[in-house]
Formats: sequence, C-alpha cells, structure tokens
Amino acid sequence: MNDLVPPGYWIASPVGGDTAVSPTDGDNRYKAVQHKLKTLGTAMDLASNELEALLRGMRTNAQRAEGLATDIANAELDRKFIEMTNQVSVALGGAAVEVQKLHATAEEVSGLAHDTRRTHARLYEGLDDIRSSRRERTPKPGFFAH
Repeated sequence: MNDLVPPGYWIASPVGGDTAVSPTDGDNRYKAVQHKLKTLGTAMDLASNELEALLRGMRTNAQRAEGLATDIANAELDRKFIEMTNQVSVALGGAAVEVQKLHATAEEVSGLAHDTRRTHARLYEGLDDIRSSRRERTPKPGFFAH
C-alpha cells in the first residue's frame, strides 16, 4: 500500500484492491460498533479467500518446481541447477505452511468478528431501538448515578 494510514486508524481490508480504513475513535454508538465489526468480518473473509488462493498457487508452484528439478536431473544438466530448483521447491513448501497458518488465523478472526457482531446486536439492538425512536435526548451514561 503506497499511502500511509494516519494515526488513529486501522486498515480493515489489507488485501485486494479496495482497502477500507476505519477510524479507531471513541465512537461506541451501537450502529458505529456494528459497522466496524461488519467491516472487520468482511475484510477477514476477503483476506481468507485471498490467502486460500495464494496457498493453492504456492503448493502448485512447489510441485512444479519439484517436477522441474527431476526433469533437469533427467536431462543431466549441471548439479547446481538441480539443487537450486529443489531449494525453490522446499522454500515454496515452507512458505505454504506459514500461509496455511495465516489463513487459519484469518478464518478464526472472521468467525469471531461475526459472532461478536451477533452477540452485540442481541445485547444492545433493543436498547438502540428505544433510544433512537425517542424524540427527546437521552442522558449520558452515568447521569443518574450522582
């Protein structure tokens, strides 16, 4: 990403062409929290899909490199080319393992974000409906505690 994200913001969609930037301000209103959780969940879904495609590509390329090393050996080319091609295959395989871990983490975060959004809605949607439908302003939290 070429543009720097200003302080106080987080990147919600680090993959793909569209990057959603959400403020990390103190806006904790019901709809704002719901929007932030939805943005995070959607971004993690997209990241998971992109990582899955990357993983498939890396595994395919690792297998191709391994097959190419065999073909180079069968063609009786210099040994250094066989070793370099094998190293590429091993490196791609190792990177694929790490991408698999990242993919699993993205799926977990996505699921947790969606679960949190549903739980938040279950707990606070009714209160938001009541507060939003009133014409009168609602006192700030803690007003009646004094």
